Amino acid sequence: MNELEQAVLAAKTDEAVFGELVDSNRAWMLRTASEVTHRYITDSDDEWSVSLLAFSEAVQSYETEKGSFRAFAALVIRRRLLDHLRAESRHSSETSVTPMAFADGSDEDDPALQRQIRQKTAADADDTASRTREEIAQMQAVLQQYGFSFFDLAQSSPKSEKTKQGCGKAIRTLIASVILMAQMRLKRLLPIKPLAEQSGVVRKILERHRKYIIAAAEILDGDFPILAEYLAFIRQDTAKEAAR
Repeated sequence: MNELEQAVLAAKTDEAVFGELVDSNRAWMLRTASEVTHRYITDSDDEWSVSLLAFSEAVQSYETEKGSFRAFAALVIRRRLLDHLRAESRHSSETSVTPMAFADGSDEDDPALQRQIRQKTAADADDTASRTREEIAQMQAVLQQYGFSFFDLAQSSPKSEKTKQGCGKAIRTLIASVILMAQMRLKRLLPIKPLAEQSGVVRKILERHRKYIIAAAEILDGDFPILAEYLAFIRQDTAKEAAR
């Protein structure tokens, strides 16, 4: 086991070591993100935030049996960036064009029209990226009041499908209760005991994934439409339950 992998194992439980690990691997993460996206990435881009979250996820899930840490982390970063790019693509896919584009097929190859479409698509993508950064900054400010960071969420996110469903049930119960949400926001703590009683989700899951549940509840109960799309499964499960 080399020095990097020893540091990774220590960083799982030592925040200071994790910070040093991020600093020493910052250039590598940016280079990896640039290779995946095929453009130059800086730490002011959304892709840097995605890469940092993925790096944190890789640290928490790494075991020496998985081989080289950097190879493993690069795989996690690549997957998360591709998920992010697909989400961005969906946001910008509903592109408005001039009404003449719907008249007949004769304008499909019109260079001026194609240029207009490309410009509108690029503008939409830039607008979405800007709004995403704004939402992350706003959510960061909210979560700081609870004593943790937006970038801590990778560590507390549920991994197994069963745990994910349990967290989803707890989140739905929480945001459906005015009293529980008020208690959480007043005390800046997850009301674990009443939430466990009302949701039927075991305390162990609530305690282990406390940060994830708080963040998801604040996102879904607030004005965060872009971040909320990453939690769409919670709303979908609510609709399924209502239909039963």
